[in-house]
Amino acid sequence: MSKGLEIRLASRPQGLPTMDNFDFAEVEAPQPGEGQLLVRNLVMSVDPYMRGRMNEGKSYVPPFEVGKALEGGAVGEVVSSNAEGYEPGDLVLHMLGWRDYAVVPAKHATKVDATIAPPNAYLYVLGMPGMTAYAGLVEVAEQKEGDVVFVSGAAGAVGSLAGQIAKLRGAKKVIGSAGSPEKVKYLVDEVGFDAAFDYHDGPVRKQLAEAAPEGIDVYFDNVGGEHLEAAIFAFNDFGRAAECGMISQYNNETPQPGPRNMMMIVQKRLKLRGFIVGDHAHLKDQFFSEVGGWLAEGKISYRETVVEGLRNAPDAFLGLMRGDNTGKMLVKIA
Repeated sequence: MSKGLEIRLASRPQGLPTMDNFDFAEVEAPQPGEGQLLVRNLVMSVDPYMRGRMNEGKSYVPPFEVGKALEGGAVGEVVSSNAEGYEPGDLVLHMLGWRDYAVVPAKHATKVDATIAPPNAYLYVLGMPGMTAYAGLVEVAEQKEGDVVFVSGAAGAVGSLAGQIAKLRGAKKVIGSAGSPEKVKYLVDEVGFDAAFDYHDGPVRKQLAEAAPEGIDVYFDNVGGEHLEAAIFAFNDFGRAAECGMISQYNNETPQPGPRNMMMIVQKRLKLRGFIVGDHAHLKDQFFSEVGGWLAEGKISYRETVVEGLRNAPDAFLGLMRGDNTGKMLVKIA
């Protein structure tokens, strides 16, 4: 059998991860058992939540194990199958990325149709980022027609889709924050946000107030920290926040103080709800129908940042932590 590369967690990061936290190993391609598939990975995703899995401790998903291969979303080609309904050549979505070859239980694999959308799309618009944006708006924030919506980290995979989905669902105005003038231009000119600002240009509270003088009704939070505090100030009464992530705090070595205006949550009768996309699996068919339809009609724009080669996956992940990506950060393996 062929040999393949797998990327392992060498040590747990202290603060921002470095290349020293990753290890590379050449291993024999594994053999699938009963009910399993041998998959040669073609493309994989790197995502902000992976930073949390590098830490030790209890969370909503088990931490990565030191000395073992990392995990994450990937699309690959079935090489051999010991499971009914799967044949060599089938393309499948699964969660054993960070390696050339993976043995995947068939019950944890999902066939993807490359005639409907390219494989990369199943890690982005039609994958976890798309489902996260959709569930956060539809069910968590209860976004409705006429809402003013603010999205932080808006040029990333989830944020850029959240803004577009909000517009397609009748938002009156969608505002985004991003980390560079180029990303701000991308949001307004290419993605269709009504307004956007670079959070480096001044206090987020001031820039958000200028972009939304009428206040906001929905906040899709990918950043936390100063952005969350600004959103609380900007909220109209009975505003709703979908707390998706807080990337501004992922690499903190010590806890940082929270927003200083928490009493406004009471005064404005706000609803701030954290969520994990896996808790909203019941929306899967609705998501594919609605978002898949918009994609087929050309109503959704998306951009990918693609890094070539599995060996460069750690660089892609570190770039994601720095905000180097516009849209979805992917690694092309084969």
